Amino acid sequence: MITHIVFFKLKDNSPEKVEVTAQVLRDMEGKIEQLKYIEVGVDIVHSARSYDIALITKFDSMADLDAYQVHPVHQKVIEHMNEVRESSVAVDFES
Repeated sequence: MITHIVFFKLKDNSPEKVEVTAQVLRDMEGKIEQLKYIEVGVDIVHSARSYDIALITKFDSMADLDAYQVHPVHQKVIEHMNEVRESSVAVDFES
């Protein structure tokens, strides 16, 4: 299994804007066949090193992760993230 984790820091990290973006991410659930697991977490500590949102997804294979990356539903999410994201970091690993 491949685990794909992304942390997002938003330009506007007001609670309302963070929740809107978290919901955009959650809305991928059930819409992308290759996406086997999704969890979206909103930061509760708000320290200087915190990111605003964590996205944890799981896929059966690298091929499935690759298919997810170009899936039309995910592409719409990327459009949203490009508008609201200040920065992001990711880690992909076998689990």
